[in-house]
Amino acid sequence: MDLNADLGEGFGRWTLGDDEALLGIVTSANVACGFHAGDPATMRRICRVAVERGVAVGAQVGYRDLAGFGRRRIDYNLDELRDDVLYQIGALEAFCRIAGERVRYVKPHGALYNTAAVEEGQASAVVAAVRSYDPGLPVLCQPGSVLARLGADQGLTVVGEGFADRGYRANGTLVPRSAEGALVHDPDAVVARAVRMAVDGVVETTAGEVVPCEVASICVHGDTPGAVELAGRVREGLLAAGRAVEPFA
Repeated sequence: MDLNADLGEGFGRWTLGDDEALLGIVTSANVACGFHAGDPATMRRICRVAVERGVAVGAQVGYRDLAGFGRRRIDYNLDELRDDVLYQIGALEAFCRIAGERVRYVKPHGALYNTAAVEEGQASAVVAAVRSYDPGLPVLCQPGSVLARLGADQGLTVVGEGFADRGYRANGTLVPRSAEGALVHDPDAVVARAVRMAVDGVVETTAGEVVPCEVASICVHGDTPGAVELAGRVREGLLAAGRAVEPFA
């Protein structure tokens, strides 16, 4: 099982989360590419440390929305969205190359992640960007989402992702952050949910239903209070359940 986190989400003098500590725990790093968060110096640093520690680097692509941290939906022209995603992948690739590596996968961020999960237009723009850059590049997204379906239909490798610290609805989508139950705060519950995803391929919804959640990667958010300790506990829980923790890409 892969363990991923969103990293490099600072900008200039503003920092968010303990990237270096998380890079000692996770196996894949979703690196912000400068549109919703991140900047060139941060991207370079994260890529260097990730490569040194054997952590796979993925492009965390988002809306051009620094002020809103990419969590506000934008109704893009789809060709423009395609090119914005392509631009971000290429920017991160430059810093991966000088660190002796390459971008291993692509993961949408925030509102783009949620919109591409349910809307064909924006999902198709993400798929088009990845296919035009490298059709062998995996896409990390929610299993059963529109993005997962379109990506698979277009020949992309689709990797299912679960969120141990987020609430789920009955249809398998995430509870919006603005709604009650969006976040799971109890560390014991987060670990138990991660193990259940990894071992049984299911997750419990906020209504208490158990729904399928077949994943190859589990995300722990780097901006969550206590993220480093929580990620460490999730990793330990997976290992104790007999699951090797290693990059999917």
